[in-house]
Amino acid sequence: MANFSDPDGGMGSLSFSEFPEDVQLCILSLLTPSDICSFSCTSKHFVSLCHQDSKLWYSMCDRKWGSKTNINKWGDGKVNFKLLYKTLNEYENLIGFWRRSGGATSVNAGESRLVFFEWGSSCVTGSRVSPSKDGAGYGVIKTPFFRLSLSSRGQMINYLDPGCLVGLIEGSDLAEKYLLRVNVSFMGKGHVIIEESRGNGIWANYSGSPDARRGDKNGSFANLSVEEISGVVLESLAGSPPDRIMSEVYQYFANRTSPGAGGERAWRRQRRREKERQAKRRWEAEHFVKIVNCSPTPACPLQGLWKGIFDDLSLDFCLVTYDDVGGMVCRRIGDSTKPLSGSAPVFWTSDATFHEPPFSPEEEVLYSSRLHLGPLLETGSSIPGQFSSTESAVSRMMFINSSYDMILPGLAEVSANPRQAEGRIWLYKHGMFGFGFLRDNFVVDLKHIARDGCLLDAVNPLGG
Repeated sequence: MANFSDPDGGMGSLSFSEFPEDVQLCILSLLTPSDICSFSCTSKHFVSLCHQDSKLWYSMCDRKWGSKTNINKWGDGKVNFKLLYKTLNEYENLIGFWRRSGGATSVNAGESRLVFFEWGSSCVTGSRVSPSKDGAGYGVIKTPFFRLSLSSRGQMINYLDPGCLVGLIEGSDLAEKYLLRVNVSFMGKGHVIIEESRGNGIWANYSGSPDARRGDKNGSFANLSVEEISGVVLESLAGSPPDRIMSEVYQYFANRTSPGAGGERAWRRQRRREKERQAKRRWEAEHFVKIVNCSPTPACPLQGLWKGIFDDLSLDFCLVTYDDVGGMVCRRIGDSTKPLSGSAPVFWTSDATFHEPPFSPEEEVLYSSRLHLGPLLETGSSIPGQFSSTESAVSRMMFINSSYDMILPGLAEVSANPRQAEGRIWLYKHGMFGFGFLRDNFVVDLKHIARDGCLLDAVNPLGG
């Protein structure tokens, strides 16, 4: 009920139903699908109002994702906007950095653990992010390998490119030969599984759009009500499949493993066929875990993804995380083929408290006497570079420990100088930081991998 002043100076009221329709739609577009679902139950007139796809649901899509992607191009512009809202709402959780979980297989060994999902013009693209190996700087190689989009009928189309040729063969006759159709399974908000589609079985039904999971053979949301749209959105937020799906999954695997009417011979034949299908797979299923806190905050200035040139003069990535009791740890993301990669901490501390200047003369000498590891010179020399005094101006300092006294607890006690495991973090005035240990004479300077959702220092993987 809205109040307004009438010409006679009195106060009047205006109900929502008395507003012009365009004003009503504008107000409704600010609500969530569940709110619209509840509102549509109040009258028959509002039911039809809430079903105006080209007005209400278009406005909702445009308001939320219009600045990130071209909503008019999804599904060749033929997709229902209620379906588009649900799809983009599910895809939005993918945006950002993810880390591949588990060890490397014979199929995907050596590939980068770090993956970056971002909005495209009419799709969501996934790229493997790896450090440049040419030794020329802080360049980050961004290699697209995955694409999620919609068909004109509203069905999810997920393609994976093992050869990373998406940008070269997309839309050509070679796409079907080199691009691999995959299923994407969302296990809550922080876990995604990408596996090769076998084209049959229940996974072919449940890996596509939510309406396919509901048994809609046409793969379209055009006939779904607002209540169903709201239910699908809430279902995707809940992070666990309905009981009906779980029972069908159980039945599916039970049928695969039980001998059935054919006895032992039928069971063995079924197992042999399953092994043949496994042998024909071009892609091993991969699990990805989302990196939630990938950017610094005022309370956690070192939090997030960083890149730096380490003691072997190679560029590598690391992730700094804070715990709930005031501690902090830094781990390399790195190459999956290296032993202990991603598990051994680079440095850690149980007290992530910064010390403010002025620093003692000993600390001043400890920092100023060290070299800053940097990119190789253009001449090919392996002499580390040196930061300028402006770039390396220290604003605060923190005490840290090396990884050795965590992995080998007895090392610190038997060492001639236990302080060799100690180290320092120097936070620079421009927001980056460096770290070093007392046993070394250099500083590893770390820079941001991304800022405001965009990769920094990205280079073309093809070198063009």
